[in-house]
Amino acid sequence: MTAGGLDRAALLHLAVPALLFALQFVLPDYHHVNLARVMVLASFAAGYNIVFGYTGLLSLGHAMFFGAGLYTAGLLAQYAGVAAAPGFVLAILAGALFAALVGILALRTSGVSFMIVTLMFAQAAYLALHYFGDYTRSDEGFVVPAELRRLFGLALADPATRYFTALALFTGTLAVCHAVARSSFGRVLAAIRENEERTRMLGYDVFAYKLVALALSGAVSAAAGAAYAMLFGYVGAGLASIQYSIYPLLWVLMGGAATVLGPFLGTLAMFYLVDTASGFTSAYLFLVGLALIALVLFFPKGVLGTLRERALPWLP
Repeated sequence: MTAGGLDRAALLHLAVPALLFALQFVLPDYHHVNLARVMVLASFAAGYNIVFGYTGLLSLGHAMFFGAGLYTAGLLAQYAGVAAAPGFVLAILAGALFAALVGILALRTSGVSFMIVTLMFAQAAYLALHYFGDYTRSDEGFVVPAELRRLFGLALADPATRYFTALALFTGTLAVCHAVARSSFGRVLAAIRENEERTRMLGYDVFAYKLVALALSGAVSAAAGAAYAMLFGYVGAGLASIQYSIYPLLWVLMGGAATVLGPFLGTLAMFYLVDTASGFTSAYLFLVGLALIALVLFFPKGVLGTLRERALPWLP
């Protein structure tokens, strides 16, 4: 990429958070809450993109990392009165550790086998949440009291604080993903994705690189889960179900795998497609299916991925 391309990429990544910051002052209440939710879920999708887009690992178990952050922050607040800041840090550590432990076993497989193993781990984690339902409240979930949802003295239940916290999370995630994409570490991940055997022959420890990528992905996903618990005040097993492992895959495919802004674009488009379609028909999933078919036909690498291939090669 040329220096001009780097400058344009940097400006784009500064412009998106700046636009989201400005929108806070003009959005109606309904879209204000929705966009905060989109930014949190887009951070989850960005974490998934590190493994799927950059490393080429198709995981169907990322709901367990999102759930690890969700329940670490939520349970610590609910039963131990732990504040949001330390709960958030502990949630990130829990997500990274959980992902590393899963990776030590799952990364001994590849391809479809890796997908099945991660799916099995996710289902086991989901069933564990039901087994310990006296504490987790299973699918019913529990509401984190507003007085426990405070960050450095600021009430996260306040709409403006919630929005800016979601924006801070999203901006930080964007910075991490941009740094990974431009680093030598990210280039090795891309090499593994394109030709794992050749990368191994060049002397790289492929297993170690994939394990670090999975741990980083788990940490980012857990951060999004903790933010969801603290910002929206709800913790439930449904948010750790297999469905929430498929969502980030769809969001990343729609926006563009291995693009920094693709997860955000995909999450935003899918969220509002479902929200708008469900307002006038109960068959909204049919419309979602049509959108995905159109995506495969006209944007086979996702919106930003296809744009990068056809017209804007400087897009990161």
